[in-house]
Amino acid sequence: MTQGGAARRTVLGAAVLAAGTGITGLAAGSASAAGDGYGDGHGDDGYRDLPYPTVIGHRGASGYRPEHTLGSYRLALDLGADVVEQDLVPTRDGHLVCRHENEIGGTTDVADHPGFASRRTTKSVDGVSVTGWFTEDFTLAELRTLRAKERIPAVRQRNTLYDGQWAVPTFEEVLRWADREGRRRGRRVWLHVETKHPSYFRGLGLGLEEPLAKLLRRYGRDGRNAAVFLQSFEPSSIQRLSRLVSTPRVVLLSAAGTRPWDFEVAGDPRTVADLVKPEGLKWIAGFAQGIGPTMDLILPRNASGGLGAPTTLVEDAHARGLLLHPYTARNENSFLPAEYRKGTDPTAYGDALAAFRTYFEQGIDGIFTDNPDTGLLAAEAFRPGRRPVNR
Repeated sequence: MTQGGAARRTVLGAAVLAAGTGITGLAAGSASAAGDGYGDGHGDDGYRDLPYPTVIGHRGASGYRPEHTLGSYRLALDLGADVVEQDLVPTRDGHLVCRHENEIGGTTDVADHPGFASRRTTKSVDGVSVTGWFTEDFTLAELRTLRAKERIPAVRQRNTLYDGQWAVPTFEEVLRWADREGRRRGRRVWLHVETKHPSYFRGLGLGLEEPLAKLLRRYGRDGRNAAVFLQSFEPSSIQRLSRLVSTPRVVLLSAAGTRPWDFEVAGDPRTVADLVKPEGLKWIAGFAQGIGPTMDLILPRNASGGLGAPTTLVEDAHARGLLLHPYTARNENSFLPAEYRKGTDPTAYGDALAAFRTYFEQGIDGIFTDNPDTGLLAAEAFRPGRRPVNR
């Protein structure tokens, strides 16, 4: 199921040119993909069969197309990504759609629709005041009238060329797309699926985990070898999912001094700094197969923005059987460590390949990147004859 380096370089060249209980009622649905080799994947090693290090298309190929669109997802595969990421938020009528946030003023043309002007409002999301338009205030039918656009046009002006080209996809549409692409490409299409603000949405009666599990069962992606990772910044969401499906799971970890929002809600005093200690990692290993730390938890940055000495997180996580999928590697100077920047234009590309190679030298199992082609070229040098230390 794994493409070799030469095959990936051929594809690349062509592309460049052209926490609760008592959860019930989850019907299995029509397992349309369960037995076709592109869904559950019985008979293989699951995520252990992925190339190492693994290149994960962050929101697709968001360095080149508006994020979380079928165009961005498709380009990520064309550029050689091993896995493609989706972020999930709900509509008012309970459909899961792919957006980085539930506020959609920055990623759709909703502001250009006079009929939705009155929907603009201010909400507190995970303790942060946010003003805009929110998916939970729209039905799916209403969202389908919107078109996606580039989220950071000041940094990625070229991406604005594709504004309006794609709609906001539902997760079910992505599952169907992934199965079609898998058959067309002759390999399973891996997904990396995040539940966004799960405690917030559960408080609105729009819990994410149950409908997500139902869809995974319907499309044969609920088993331990399924071609999908589930991820969340809230450990309780991953715990809940662990009771619903056997799909591989990853706990995302933000800055060391922060607390997951579900910890805030529950009064749990632990911070991310506690979770990356050996005892915290042992706790995570009880219900997840990996962690997705910010790269700063592995390679901290100093006061000048350069890289400091690496931490022991990679070694400590691997010692507890956890893989590491850190985030997020990008090409632009504004996102790179100081020693890899070129010139003074923050939107220009720096020496991203060298930065990626430095990340891979730490022994990570994979990386989220907006630029899958850059990640692939850097990863190839680390793939021949190498296996991650926790396998």
